[in-house]
Amino acid sequence: MSFPFYRRPGGVIFLDDDPDYLEMLGEVMPSEWPVQLFLRPIACIDLLKQDIALREHDAWLQQEIIHRWREGALLIPQILRYWQGDAGARFGLVQVAVVDYAMPAMSGLRVLGELHDWPGSRILLTGRADEQLAVSAFNRGLINQFIPKQSRDLRACLTQAVENLRPQPDQRHQQIWCATLSPGQLALLADPVIFQALHRLAEQHGWIEHMVIGAPFGMLALNDQGQASWLQLEPAATLGELAEMALSQGWEAGVVQDIRSGTRLLDLELQQALGAHHQPRPCEAFVLTGEAGRLHGAIFDMGEAFSPGLATSYGRFLANHGERPLPEH
Repeated sequence: MSFPFYRRPGGVIFLDDDPDYLEMLGEVMPSEWPVQLFLRPIACIDLLKQDIALREHDAWLQQEIIHRWREGALLIPQILRYWQGDAGARFGLVQVAVVDYAMPAMSGLRVLGELHDWPGSRILLTGRADEQLAVSAFNRGLINQFIPKQSRDLRACLTQAVENLRPQPDQRHQQIWCATLSPGQLALLADPVIFQALHRLAEQHGWIEHMVIGAPFGMLALNDQGQASWLQLEPAATLGELAEMALSQGWEAGVVQDIRSGTRLLDLELQQALGAHHQPRPCEAFVLTGEAGRLHGAIFDMGEAFSPGLATSYGRFLANHGERPLPEH
């Protein structure tokens, strides 16, 4: 298991033929989730089939970034254009489907069976009589989890289950962005200590979306207001190279020595990616140490000039899609 190379928030859908129960789910689920409610299985299936097509297009856009990078284009400007260019549409892709098993028109398992190509996570809501079927479906890999409707605190159980599944990395994204990372970088990202440290950093700084790249090595991240940050990552073995680069560009001896020792980093490669309008600056570094090695990191605010901004942000998407209307019976 590795730290997710690309992570972003996405939607949650609920399918249940009981309108009162469905309305209750819409009211109690966290407000930071984009939620859609469905009473009819066919409508839910149609939406998720559209979701498959949208995912294909989104994956193609990402693969094109890698293709252009292999031909010499820089990654960071392309990623920033990708984030800004889709106007936040990527946030509408569904990450988790919560489906009731016992529906008269079509069982929940049959609904999910119609969606074998849909790669999102699946939760089945069951009654007491359905649990053996749910266990069998879980063992066969048809669902990620099942939750009995008679659970003592269903809201908490369901919220926790969705929270656990929403951050799961999309394996296609992992394959696409793995291409930019060296074996040494991959080993560091798979180290459990470094994995957890990067996860905590993302939470502390409110990053809701990120992309990890290897050229240069680091993490490009966005908060919910569309402000971008660059987490520069330097393995201990590359500090000398960064120090020599700083020396060749005329940085003072104290800065060069701090880089060499790993106490400060300089965002020279970020400046190369963004151009002359971005002025590099030294920043205090921290150290992440795992069995795979030692990693030095520093966080650089990229400012409004290079950030996708509020108009295409997750916060704006939620504001525009926060309603959870109950579909017509």
